[in-house]
Amino acid sequence: MSKKVGLIVPHDYKLLSIAAILEVFETANKLSTQKSFDIMVFQLAEQINQERLFGYEVNPIEDSNEILDLILIPAFTTDNMSEMIAKNRNFIPWLQKQHRSGAELASFCTGAFLFAASGLLNEKLATTHVDACSAFTKAFPLVKLKAEETLTADGSLYTSGGSTSTFHLLILLVQKYCGNEIAVQIAKIFSIDLNRYKQSYFSTFRPNHLHNDALVAMLQQKIESQYQTIEKLEEITKDIPTSTRNMTRRFKQVTGIPPIEYLQNIRVESSKKYLEQTQLSISEIIEKTGYNDPKAFRKVFFKMVGMKPIEYREKFRVQ
Repeated sequence: MSKKVGLIVPHDYKLLSIAAILEVFETANKLSTQKSFDIMVFQLAEQINQERLFGYEVNPIEDSNEILDLILIPAFTTDNMSEMIAKNRNFIPWLQKQHRSGAELASFCTGAFLFAASGLLNEKLATTHVDACSAFTKAFPLVKLKAEETLTADGSLYTSGGSTSTFHLLILLVQKYCGNEIAVQIAKIFSIDLNRYKQSYFSTFRPNHLHNDALVAMLQQKIESQYQTIEKLEEITKDIPTSTRNMTRRFKQVTGIPPIEYLQNIRVESSKKYLEQTQLSISEIIEKTGYNDPKAFRKVFFKMVGMKPIEYREKFRVQ
């Protein structure tokens, strides 16, 4: 018996996310001896301006009494997640109702923001696009965010990170409903590396400069311009007119991380560029990025990136 799958098409949806979801589930149906998934498309009544979308009949959630087995929440195009959630708030009681009725829910990339707004992820494991994790943590502190994970599965609730993480979660769902053989076939068709478990090495550190704290901005500028030579943070904070304790508190409040972690991020981003774009040895890169202890550098790099420097070079080296 085929499973009833509901794909919501909200305001500000990302077309690529929708396309990936439909491609995988439609391919699973073709590979199965019998149709595995009965796919239905759902929108808010206010959105609907045509009877069919992506080849499927569009169902307004307000008029639907359908009880589904699985609901899929795609990624979004916008960076303004609070505005996106406001636009799509009427999906939330429907998602909650479906979950109470036994439906499993899965979000892809930034779709986790709408998912979390429902409250269903509170005290549950989740992930999202690696560059959106800081905003997600601030918006949903009750969710157990696993920023480095490609996907999470917590009971009947699933989330994926960004990029090809979408396919990893889709393959997991296909494996659950259709079996391992079809899941492996789909992985081969879409050229998905089933051995990739982390997304942290796709992360790019983007310092937050959009604030009005002049002292924090001063320290940011010092770290970013002097990271190669800093031995102790006290060297560059001594002429900032506030106590170290207050500076650390303000800095973390504004940027989300303490100054020492900010310095580490700046250094690691610099080392990644050297690994991608130059033939410098690891020892030379360590020296150029301000580390004196190779062991400490490798430990910090692995913690933040999820792989060794030499592995990163092999994977991302610009030829």
